[in-house]
Amino acid sequence: MSTGDLLDFERAWPRHSSHKEIAIRSRGLTPARFYALLHRAATSLEGQAHDALTAHRVVRRRMLLSVRAHERTSSSPTSPGGTGR
Repeated sequence: MSTGDLLDFERAWPRHSSHKEIAIRSRGLTPARFYALLHRAATSLEGQAHDALTAHRVVRRRMLLSVRAHERTSSSPTSPGGTGR
């Protein structure tokens, strides 16, 4: 899939669902590979030029998920190096 194809697909399927996963697999990709390629497309100049709104949404969503994951692991009392408070 090209950069434009990835962003067009994401614009058409903005939320993760089992139907979206089936549509991804029907294009010969695993969901993990699709999201890796999608992030690369969204951060590229070509992706920004193709569909800036979708590209920005993809990058913002990934950043939010990353922050949430970091907050979960750093506030966990069982995390390595955690204070347990």
